[in-house]
Amino acid sequence: MRISKVVATELINKSKGKIFTATFLKKNGELRKMNCRLGVSKGVNGKGMSYNPTLKALKPVFDMRIKEWRTINLESIMELSINKEKYIVS
Repeated sequence: MRISKVVATELINKSKGKIFTATFLKKNGELRKMNCRLGVSKGVNGKGMSYNPTLKALKPVFDMRIKEWRTINLESIMELSINKEKYIVS
């Protein structure tokens, strides 16, 4: 099923901590496929980020494979698998 980037962002925001898979282009042009989730408190120190990721179209997520925080580039997201559904983002 095809969805827009806005709908993909909404689906991610409504994932309620469930694991999902996102495929997107990294800043350097490399393709990344990441199993991740929201709502993880590991590594959170209470200081916050030094920038606002929303202004850069980035979504902070917890990478389940490497157990570290990463960001998804919402402008270059290509595929999203969430709630047992696979979406093509255009």
